[in-house]
Amino acid sequence: MDSLFAQLLTTAFLATFIRSVVPLLLTALGGLFSERAGVVNIALEGLIIFGALAGAVVAQLLAPSLGPAAPWVGWLAAAVVGGLIAAIHAVLSIRYRADQVISGTAINLLATGVPAVLLTALYGVSNESPKVAYALPLWGFGDLRFSPPVFFAFLAVAVTWYVMYRTPYGLRLRATGEQPGAAASMGVNVKRMRYSAVILSGVLAGTAGAFLSIGNLDSYVRNISAGAGFIALAALIFGQWKPLGVLAATLLFGFLQALSIVLGGTNLLPSSLVGALPYLITILALIFTGRSRAPKALGRPYDG
Repeated sequence: MDSLFAQLLTTAFLATFIRSVVPLLLTALGGLFSERAGVVNIALEGLIIFGALAGAVVAQLLAPSLGPAAPWVGWLAAAVVGGLIAAIHAVLSIRYRADQVISGTAINLLATGVPAVLLTALYGVSNESPKVAYALPLWGFGDLRFSPPVFFAFLAVAVTWYVMYRTPYGLRLRATGEQPGAAASMGVNVKRMRYSAVILSGVLAGTAGAFLSIGNLDSYVRNISAGAGFIALAALIFGQWKPLGVLAATLLFGFLQALSIVLGGTNLLPSSLVGALPYLITILALIFTGRSRAPKALGRPYDG
């Protein structure tokens, strides 16, 4: 037990903790934009996977011609692909008034099959991409060296708070998710706001995917997200759909994920329980959160 506490006080654990937080934080912030606009985004898991795949494949294919610039283009590709896949969810949910949960689930199901097909077509294997020649650079010192998406994620919290509460766009976005009819009567284009919010959620989730494949690892591997999209969705609810609440929730869940990694190297708990620990705590957190106040128009199609 003493050795466990000693490990928790090391810079190596701090680095693991931060790396565990980043994909959750980016994805949850993306979900915040979508759901504050009134669109349920259960597709966050799939968006991470598509972003991770795009980032790794583009970085690998462009490495011979672009060299060290390839992973930066890979990051951009991940964000664009995440936005495009989210746009599909937006069109189905907003224009065609499809059930938002079913639409998001369909994207998650696509994310379980499309990567294998694409990888097989490109590389002849279905479970991973070749290692990239150049991953995103690491900034920092010692164990505390991180790729740019880490810094971007924490900066995004401040930017999201400012946009949400200090800009006309944020005011319109929140009004769209609470009282879309009243917002429309004041001249707000409700559907346009929802489209922009859902696409932005895809851009942020795609960036989370890029972090996983070319910012933390050096390739895409099957199940690279490991449920991060669902945990981020839980963090969004636990954080009451507020930027600072989301930050606190993802710090908690990220700490639990990092703790499970440390516990995996000990014999204190069965390995199966250690692996399930972050997900069990996530469920318990949602149970004991009580009745969260979601945006009033969340999940409701707009008829205007």
